[in-house]
Amino acid sequence: MVEGMTLDELKQVTIDYYVNLQRIKKADTSNNPELEYQLRVAKNKLAALGISTEEYEM
Repeated sequence: MVEGMTLDELKQVTIDYYVNLQRIKKADTSNNPELEYQLRVAKNKLAALGISTEEYEM
């Protein structure tokens, strides 16, 4: 965990990051392997924090 950051803050930052990636994906009409990789990583981080990503899918 980042020093000085609570678990709730870490969860919120990770959710925000995932949602931002989802917005980029929705706006990007081309195939972007790096974006897909970043989405998978963020989704796994959220799962490790016990957060389901279903409600954040666009």
